[in-house]
Amino acid sequence: MDIELVCLLVMLASFLLANLALRLPVSLSMVIGAVAGALAGGQGVPLRHLYEGTFTYVDTMLIITTAMFFMAVTQKSGALEALNAAIVTHFARVPALMLVLLMLVVMFPGMITGSSTAAVLSSGSLVAPILLLVGIPKEKAGAIIAIGAIMGMAAPPINIPAMLIGGGVDMPYIGFGLPLLLLTVPCAIFAVLFLGLPYARHLDVEKLKGSLRTEVGSIYGFVLYLPIIVLVVLLVASKLVPAFPQLGTCLIFLIASAVGLFTGRKYNVWNMCLEAMDTTIPVLAKLVGVGMFIQILTLVGSRGWIVVSCLALGIVFVYVAAFTIMPAFGAISSYGAASVIGVPFLLVMVSHGTCNDIIIAAVLSFVCCLGDLMPPTALAGNYAAQIVGLPYRKVLKHCAVPFAVCIALAALCMRWSTALGFLTV
Repeated sequence: MDIELVCLLVMLASFLLANLALRLPVSLSMVIGAVAGALAGGQGVPLRHLYEGTFTYVDTMLIITTAMFFMAVTQKSGALEALNAAIVTHFARVPALMLVLLMLVVMFPGMITGSSTAAVLSSGSLVAPILLLVGIPKEKAGAIIAIGAIMGMAAPPINIPAMLIGGGVDMPYIGFGLPLLLLTVPCAIFAVLFLGLPYARHLDVEKLKGSLRTEVGSIYGFVLYLPIIVLVVLLVASKLVPAFPQLGTCLIFLIASAVGLFTGRKYNVWNMCLEAMDTTIPVLAKLVGVGMFIQILTLVGSRGWIVVSCLALGIVFVYVAAFTIMPAFGAISSYGAASVIGVPFLLVMVSHGTCNDIIIAAVLSFVCCLGDLMPPTALAGNYAAQIVGLPYRKVLKHCAVPFAVCIALAALCMRWSTALGFLTV
């Protein structure tokens, strides 16, 4: 047996043992797996490589941190609450459009933080009561929140698995916006209409409006949405206007957050920052663990072994594995699936034939995000189920059809990646 395979098996076994048997956090489990792999490969405990691994995704970590601050500002100021009320008030008589807009609200935190957990805990907790008032059963409302959070996690501008895959092959995170929108928006719309529209067709509009909290929007008005407007304008201008200064994503989030401090409800800024960091630190810790894991995987040669082995098995196996093994691995960590499996799969697919590497990377990142539905971890699914007060198994079965549609669309985009290349310009 090749030593590279032995190291890989030791790393995976150590990781699974620590995470599933010992119930340690994913981040710490990855560190344990990395150390075990280095020992198995005869490298001892390579502190230099472990230290370097912690900084592999430092750019991504900075983006997530500033995005979480922005998300906390919009939540504390009342902007998300007012946005929900405005959508229901103006579009309740068009149920399909109202549901689609509410789904976009669920997606929004995930889009700017790259975290499905952030989406569920912030906008998901605000939208879920509205879905229940509409008459949607708890289990289907939970499924809508879970799918919406994952679509937000996969959507632009921040898609962490895509960044991880791109970082593994030295591909800049440029040109992913439209491909990711093509994958996420249709799936999100299908999910919310498939699960919710049958219950919203006979909606009691006046009763629903009477159950909303509209006081925040009435007090502060349009100014409440200024942080979101500033964020969108700066993000779009930095990409579409050549003469516009390139502020960087982190600075844009900080500017929008600063605007939000003066546009809504007053709150303790220091406590808000602490709460934002409470949500952020587990995500950052996962990225640190993934960085160490990948660094040692490369050091002992297991990463290259995976690529060579995939080439030997044939391209058909790689495509099948991309839509089965990758989301299943996401049950442990979608970030780990992107780094450990996504990077080799991308290298194999690109080297095998004519395809668009950005489209392929976007599809692989999208499939990795779907892993947040997979038990036992199922971050998005479990949190969504808790919000509606049900065990996750009752919510999971209603995610099956939207999940299948997501996989089908991803397969089509991968098959026609060259034809979709115009989206990456």
